[in-house]
Amino acid sequence: MKRPNIIYLMSDQMNYEVMAEDGQILMPNLRKLQRDAISCRQAHTVNAICSPARASLMTATLPHRHGMVDVTHAVPPYRAEYNYSLDTFSLALKEEGYHCAYYGKWHVERQHCLEKFGYEEWETEREIPKTNLTPIARTILKGERGYPDRVMGGTYKEGIEASEEYYCYSKAIDFINRHKDGENPFFAFISTYAPHDPYTVPKCIYDMYEGMDIRLPESYWDTCKDKPNIYQRLRTVWENTSEADAKEIKRYYNSYCTLVDTQIGRLMEYLKANDLYDNTLIVVLSDHGDFQGAHGLFCKGVGSFEEGYHIPLVFKLPNSEVTGDYLGHITTCDIAPTTLDIVGARQIKGATDGFSILPAFRGKGEGRKVALAEFFGQRYAVTQRIVWKDHRKYVFNGHDFDEYYDHMKDPHELFNQIDNPQCRKDIEELCTEMQAEIARTEDDTMAEATYVMLRFAPVAPKKIAKATEYEIYNKPF
Repeated sequence: MKRPNIIYLMSDQMNYEVMAEDGQILMPNLRKLQRDAISCRQAHTVNAICSPARASLMTATLPHRHGMVDVTHAVPPYRAEYNYSLDTFSLALKEEGYHCAYYGKWHVERQHCLEKFGYEEWETEREIPKTNLTPIARTILKGERGYPDRVMGGTYKEGIEASEEYYCYSKAIDFINRHKDGENPFFAFISTYAPHDPYTVPKCIYDMYEGMDIRLPESYWDTCKDKPNIYQRLRTVWENTSEADAKEIKRYYNSYCTLVDTQIGRLMEYLKANDLYDNTLIVVLSDHGDFQGAHGLFCKGVGSFEEGYHIPLVFKLPNSEVTGDYLGHITTCDIAPTTLDIVGARQIKGATDGFSILPAFRGKGEGRKVALAEFFGQRYAVTQRIVWKDHRKYVFNGHDFDEYYDHMKDPHELFNQIDNPQCRKDIEELCTEMQAEIARTEDDTMAEATYVMLRFAPVAPKKIAKATEYEIYNKPF
C-alpha cells in the first residue's frame, strides 16, 4: 500500500483561540476536521516571530542551533544566518519518494531556494502574483513622534476568490490533482500569510461577524506594572487606541482566521470527493500567535504571553487512527519528527531538539515533560527563555526581572509571581529545568553564562563540560 500523503496547513500569526472551547472565532471547518483528529491543547512555538519558528519547524532544532534567530529582513546576516548544513524533514520525505511542493509564505531563510529543502515545486511570496484590491474600510494606528501610520485591518470589495489564501490553496489542489494517482505519495505544504497583520479581508467574511459581541481579552486592561518595563513601553504604542477600535481590529483578525477556515473546508471537500482524505496525514499549525489585545498589546514579538506562544496544532492521522485531545506539551521542534514517525520515514539526521510525540498520542509513551522557547529580541536584541512544565511557566529575562505564572490560578497571566516567596521553590524548579534543557540542546552561550556579571538567574547553568579556546581567558590562580 502506498504511504500516506501529507498536507501541512500553516497559518502565520494564528493564536490558540481558534481552537479554544470558549473562543469567538468562526472556524466551522477546523472544528469538523478536529472530530477526526488529535487536538494538541498544550502546543507552543519555540519562538514568537516568523523565521526562527519556521526554521525550527523545518529542522526540528531550536533557533540557537539553526542560526536564524531573527527574521530574514530585519537584521544583517551576521546577526541571523541559516545553517544550510542541517537536514530537514522535507529532504527526508523526498528521499522516501514523496513529491514535495510548497505554496505560500516562506520566510525561513534568505536564499528562497526551496530545492535545497527537497521541494520540486514552489511558489512563495517572491512569486505569488499581487492583486489590486478595492478597500472599503480601514482601521489605522496613527503614527506619533515621527513614526508612520500603520494600517491594522480593513475590508475590500472583492470576494474570497481574490484573496492570496484562495490562490495558494488552488495551487496546492492543482499539485495534488496531478500526483494523486501516481505510485509515489505527495507532500503539499500550504502556508498562508493570513492572519498576519494587516488583517485585510473580503467584506463578505467580515459581515459574518455582524451583530456578534467582540470580546477583548481578560488581560486587556493589565497595566503590566509587575512585569518587565519593556512591556509597559510597548503598551504606550496602543495607549491612544480606543476600546471600540481595539474591538474592530480584533474583528478584522477573527475574520482573517475565518477566511483561512473557508479554504480548509474547500480542501477537505476536494480530498473527500477524490477518496484522498482517509490516507492523508493533515497537520494544521501556526508559526506563532498574536497578542490580539492581551495585556493591551497587538501583533507579536517581545512579550512572553501565551497569546504569542500558545499555537493551534491538529494532527489528522491516516484513517483517523487516534482522535481526541492531547494534553501533554508539544513544541514546534516536535512536529516534523512526529510527522516522519507517522508515515514511517527516516528521522532528520544529526542533532535535533525535538522528538516524536506519536507514542504519547497512542498512549504508549510519556511525551514531553518540559517545553522550552527561545527569544532573541528582534532588532533590539532582548534575550528571553521560556519554560513550561505542567500548568506552570517561568520566563528568564536577560534584560529585566523574570516572570512566573501558575496557569491553574492565573490563566490570563495577570499577576507576575516572581517575587512571591511562596513560589520560590517552583521558580527554582522550573529554572533548573530550563538550565537542563539549555545544556541538553547545546546552547553554549547560555550554558556557559557563568561570568560574574551574568550571575543573576535563580539557578546557575549546568555548564557544558568541554574544553573551549575561551578557557585561556579564565586563567587559574
